[in-house]
Amino acid sequence: MPWTDKPNGSNNGPWGRPQNNGGGGSNGGGNGRGGGGGAPDLEELLRSGRERFGGGRGGSGGDGQPINLPQGPIMIAILIGIAALWIFSGVYQVQPGERGVVTTFGKFSSLTDPGLNWHIPFPVQEVRTVDVADQRSVSIAATGRRPSMLTSDLNIVDVGLDVNYRVASDATWNPESGELPNAAKFVFAIENPDATVRATAEAALREVVGANKFEPITSRGRSIVNDRTAEILQQTLDSYGSGIEVVRVNFGKAEPPAQVVPAQRDVIDATSDAAQKVNVAQGFANSEIPRAQGDARQLVLQAEGYAAAVVSEAKGDAARFISILSEYEKAPEVTRQRMYLETMEGVLGDMNKVVIDDDAGGTLPYLNINELARDAQRQAVRRSQEGGNQ
Repeated sequence: MPWTDKPNGSNNGPWGRPQNNGGGGSNGGGNGRGGGGGAPDLEELLRSGRERFGGGRGGSGGDGQPINLPQGPIMIAILIGIAALWIFSGVYQVQPGERGVVTTFGKFSSLTDPGLNWHIPFPVQEVRTVDVADQRSVSIAATGRRPSMLTSDLNIVDVGLDVNYRVASDATWNPESGELPNAAKFVFAIENPDATVRATAEAALREVVGANKFEPITSRGRSIVNDRTAEILQQTLDSYGSGIEVVRVNFGKAEPPAQVVPAQRDVIDATSDAAQKVNVAQGFANSEIPRAQGDARQLVLQAEGYAAAVVSEAKGDAARFISILSEYEKAPEVTRQRMYLETMEGVLGDMNKVVIDDDAGGTLPYLNINELARDAQRQAVRRSQEGGNQ
């Protein structure tokens, strides 16, 4: 009950002694224990405790005498022993591969290495050991159900992901930097590391899957999903100040849900047929285009040759005309007669001709000039053959 309650008119104080309502300074009373209103000394408290303890246990021993508690020196020894035990309770051991995170009144104060260490016992300081060597693993399909995610081409895919992580190394941590070591971040920043890593990994994987199409995710693009997911996961955990290092990300099986497998197969078949038709068309184009290009090149070359021939012929005619004009200016009559004869030769040269002399006074046997020319040609050939035989 509150010490202010005074049953039976008692005027005892909270320490089981009469209250001193008298005055007196802090040094009054003649015994150095303080005047009224001051706190009782240790001896007075021990005496009061012995009296109250003896009364609570019946007030007498086996012979009816009051029980006597240990006297001053013994009690002091007991208190010293208790204090020694309290001090000794501050000794703790950090196992290899662990770090000790020491807090003073809940605030980080130091990081201890493996071995025996000491801290001010409770309630001043506390120590939490953190395993920084072993790897931890989580899976986003830990419940046996893989989450469904939507790809960039609006396909649904069930995926699995395993993440291995550990507490990041504090080998380069500088106490004067003002930044918490990674082991302390791991203790203070996140309450449930496995749940945090699992939720963050699923969010990172959803971002990666949503940025890619269905076919790469389920086949050749799996390594890209691993690398990009690990990168986003590490960046997010660093932004939380978690002190976690992502060691490995293993992208598991990825396939459409069972409910959409038939439709997915139809899509795959249609895609395969479309690819086959595209390949056939591409093959036809590959055979026709070179042929058409060759024909076009041939036509261009023929046109260029015809143009060159026409131009050359025109240049030759122009040069011939200029040369004839030059000769005509020198001897017009001779040139005119020559041109007439050359023209008649060109016109009548291959024709059968009959020569009629109007001055002969009648019709004469015609002179077959063509036949004469052929006879002359045959004789020339005969002579050449005879010369060769000799």
